[in-house]
Amino acid sequence: MNYEELLASRKDGKLNKTRLPIGDYYRQQIDGKYRSVVDIAPELNNNIKFCEGLKAECDKNASLKNQCILHFRPQTEGRDIVRLEMEQGQYQPLQQVLNDSPAIVAEPHFIEEFTQHLLEAAAYLHEQGVFGVCYSPQTVFLRKGDNAVLLSHVGSHYLSMSDMSQLYYGGMEEFVAPEVMNHGAIDNRCDIYSIGRLLKKIFDQSDMPLELRRVVKKAVSESPEDRFNTPTEMLNSINRKRNTYRSVISTIIAVAIAGLCIALYFDMMPESTPVEFVKPVPRQATDDLIDEGIDPAELGVTSDGDSLVAAERVSEQEYQAKAEAIFRKRYEAAADKILSKIYNKTNMNVSEKNFLSQSESTVGELMKAQQEISAESALDPARSQLIATEIIERLTEQKKKEIGGSTSYGVQK
Repeated sequence: MNYEELLASRKDGKLNKTRLPIGDYYRQQIDGKYRSVVDIAPELNNNIKFCEGLKAECDKNASLKNQCILHFRPQTEGRDIVRLEMEQGQYQPLQQVLNDSPAIVAEPHFIEEFTQHLLEAAAYLHEQGVFGVCYSPQTVFLRKGDNAVLLSHVGSHYLSMSDMSQLYYGGMEEFVAPEVMNHGAIDNRCDIYSIGRLLKKIFDQSDMPLELRRVVKKAVSESPEDRFNTPTEMLNSINRKRNTYRSVISTIIAVAIAGLCIALYFDMMPESTPVEFVKPVPRQATDDLIDEGIDPAELGVTSDGDSLVAAERVSEQEYQAKAEAIFRKRYEAAADKILSKIYNKTNMNVSEKNFLSQSESTVGELMKAQQEISAESALDPARSQLIATEIIERLTEQKKKEIGGSTSYGVQK
């Protein structure tokens, strides 16, 4: 017996007592063990239509085969079913969970998994030809440990009752679609409305995620024609909006980090020291030497001297062009290998703090590679820096497009 059960035993022996549309749910000690039961409301047992619906629900419950469905066994007194003994397990009403641990709504993936499991369970019931009708914090249960969704009550078995307000009492009317209360048509869309109302209720004390706001607004439309047609359609809409939102956030973060990497790269580059050049002495014209009686041949000046100077300039330009080509080829390969360490599916899924740490290390590697390859290629450092910057920007944009176009992963906050 745990502490909660010990306290309950000292009172009326009933633990986690919760009002359901058909009676009271609680945990009670039976044969030395605590079991979950539902006491059928006596005033409802006086209604013939309700008794017929309750028997139909018990028969249908035995045939439902789904991990989200709680099974139960009816207990009778005479001809009346007075109690439902629920299957064994550690679970409690969602209302109890929200009261005891309201912060659970903010836990990572709770709402995402809760919404998916609830809509999948509703879709299963629809395949069986029945509807939950009232999805409220009292009628939806969570299993302790993994918070899996469990359902115990199918409201469409009681639609033959003349006054539905007799069934959906205790403040749960807000979770029932208007057409149900007005004896209108009952179909998939009444459950869509109820689930939308439940999601709004969960976020009474916190902000609803952006991807859910428009979906929930459509789900709780007063007119059934304006809602989603099936739970699967509603779930697909949520997933599409969630993926779009994550892709946008991932792209923004990637662009921001790329800009930070480039800024850090330039910030860490050593400042170039101005070089003071000595102005050469003007060369004396050959004509002046001749006028002074000096033979140009004695100085080694020939008639094709200008051709030799031009040839030397061409040779120097070719050398620089080859040096730049070698530097470009080697540095592009080195930079591509270095940038691939952070721009990949694995690292785009790490936290922003870890991603920034890896980015700073990558900037240092890029600078070191630029300096080493520049020296080996005999290329001027200033020129190699400009070429390196061009290559880094081009490779960065290329890798961002490849990641953004092939996956929905993103840096996590």
